[in-house]
Amino acid sequence: MSRVQTITVGPGDGDQRLDRWMKRLFPHVAQTRIEKLCRKGEIRVDGGRVKASTRIEVGQEVRIPPLPEPGQVESAPKTRISPKDAEMIRNCVIYKDDHIIALNKPPGLPTQGGSKQVKHVDGLAEALTFGYDEKPRLVHRLDKDTSGVLLLARTREAAKGLTEALRHRQTRKIYWALVAGVPVPYLGEIKYGLVKAPGHGKGGEGEKMICVHPRDMATTEGAKRAHSYYATLYRVASRASWVALEPLTGRTHQLRAHMAEIGHPIIGDGKYGGSGQENLGDGWGAQLGGVISKKLHLHARSMTFEHPITKKLMTVTAPLPEHMAHSWETLGWEESFADADPFESLH
Repeated sequence: MSRVQTITVGPGDGDQRLDRWMKRLFPHVAQTRIEKLCRKGEIRVDGGRVKASTRIEVGQEVRIPPLPEPGQVESAPKTRISPKDAEMIRNCVIYKDDHIIALNKPPGLPTQGGSKQVKHVDGLAEALTFGYDEKPRLVHRLDKDTSGVLLLARTREAAKGLTEALRHRQTRKIYWALVAGVPVPYLGEIKYGLVKAPGHGKGGEGEKMICVHPRDMATTEGAKRAHSYYATLYRVASRASWVALEPLTGRTHQLRAHMAEIGHPIIGDGKYGGSGQENLGDGWGAQLGGVISKKLHLHARSMTFEHPITKKLMTVTAPLPEHMAHSWETLGWEESFADADPFESLH
């Protein structure tokens, strides 16, 4: 084992994740070990505790605990991907250039690994190198059951530009959903804050976000501001509606919690809409019944952003997944019915 050492972040190594910086210096140390050392407080930056995802800057001092010597620990192996999975993830590519890749993520595929998750976009990205030495990097996430536009950066420069744009809300994301009932007014905004309620799993998995009225934000510990736009596009009598949604903040489960809070849960959302309830016309219950799929009907339809290298404004659009396309066909709707930007009057 090596000794405890303190390493100063050098020029050109700033503005990157701690774990990536560690992997370049100590490629034989597995990602899981880096994360464990951070959790235990053995890796520190300027004396403070950090996460593996913490971004480090030039001049900061990183405390490195004793590490195995090369050869003592095997490098974390690259994810082994079956030809079938490689073909599946490549078929999800809807845009590609030298700097970025956009996927139409299928529903049911997690963005990153977690408890009991073996197959995920981050691992399958090994099949998306297209001649580059490194796999593309995730710059944002989608819930496991949400489909649609997911961006990956092919270079560090592109990752930095996209991450900064997302952090400073210089991107616009428009989602489509099928919801119970008909939201009125047809165009509106939701400003309920969100606070995390612990899940039932051993490690708190399955957490759920609880909505907090704006007047209670200051007195609710852990509550975070959340802001969404919605636009009711088409409806089926009073039973269900096609809505466009735009999250102005990026909280966990924000759109799902917000729509359930105003009485119009997203169809197929067992976590926020009551999995066993069928909507009988009163606007509640997250299942329509009949031939409508029980899967979550939430899709990241489009993303508009400034290209991190060319600086041109671009929009990537993802077609509906199979189960939502079937619901749209059943209800007599076509993708072309919707305006590209239903929120033009709000911006």
